[in-house]
Amino acid sequence: MNGSQLKPVTVLGAGSWGSALAIHLARAGLQIRLWGNEPDHMVRLQQQRCNQQFLPDVEFPESLEVHADLAQSLQSTGWILLAIPSYAFRSFLASATDLIDTKTPVVWASKGLEEGTGKLLHQVVSEELPQCSRMAVISGPTFAGEVARNMPTAITVASDSESLADEVSHYLHHGNFRAYTSNDVTGVELGGALKNVLAIASGAADGLGFGANARAALITRGLSEVVRLGTTMGGRMETFMGLAGMGDLVLTCTDNQSRNRRMGLMLAEGLSKEEIREKIGQEIEGVRTAREVMSLSKIHNVELPIFEQVYKVLYEDLSPQEAVKYLLERKLTSEV
Repeated sequence: MNGSQLKPVTVLGAGSWGSALAIHLARAGLQIRLWGNEPDHMVRLQQQRCNQQFLPDVEFPESLEVHADLAQSLQSTGWILLAIPSYAFRSFLASATDLIDTKTPVVWASKGLEEGTGKLLHQVVSEELPQCSRMAVISGPTFAGEVARNMPTAITVASDSESLADEVSHYLHHGNFRAYTSNDVTGVELGGALKNVLAIASGAADGLGFGANARAALITRGLSEVVRLGTTMGGRMETFMGLAGMGDLVLTCTDNQSRNRRMGLMLAEGLSKEEIREKIGQEIEGVRTAREVMSLSKIHNVELPIFEQVYKVLYEDLSPQEAVKYLLERKLTSEV
């Protein structure tokens, strides 16, 4: 057992996902420090002992401490768990570099690609925290509300460090929460990022009333596109067939707890991106990811027709109806 296991774990990001993971880890017996960047929000969390905004009626365990001071939350911590949105990931790490001990493992549960570069989050961590030698990513089919309510869940912990993957999975693996390990960091990160774009497509198809047949076809052909791009970028086929790939894709494409799916549903109603963002009130990662995926498809010369149509709906004012018409009229080809 690593000595870091006896120390508190710091969860950075007090939104729905960070709060849910903090609650789960505290229930598993760890001393947890939950930090967020909005002091007023953290005061409410401390006073109410729950995240009423995102996870109403789920009480914080006694071993979960609420912190508004970043330096204090990171002092003598065993490992750090980041639940920071991908668009703010690099800027946060850059601001916290001097506060993170070089020997402290860094784990993230964030999903997405860096805006403007298309880089995976482990690349961002390596660039901003070059001294960090032990890193891991958590991903898989997870809705924060279900994790917070202790409903059955399974995820993947991926790391180049087998010992760190084992350590993190050991503490996540509690109650109704099951954790598997992997060393395919690239595949796990890509699966978690790309599924958000396809969830927008799935929501739009359902919003247009195209039915279950169309949804199943879209998910399956979308997964094929994920595999094409993902394996080209170094991910492994078995990863995309697992929890972080197919599992997460099915979850976000079929359940309205997914913000990305709900965005697709509202796009089908004719609402604009801005109107939808205001209604949902939280970040919709697939919007930013769609733009980065198109850049990656050109860099790696991989054809991604479904992703391309989602991009055009989001950024070129193509209607969802026209996007579907294009996909249906494409030249016949072999499935494989």
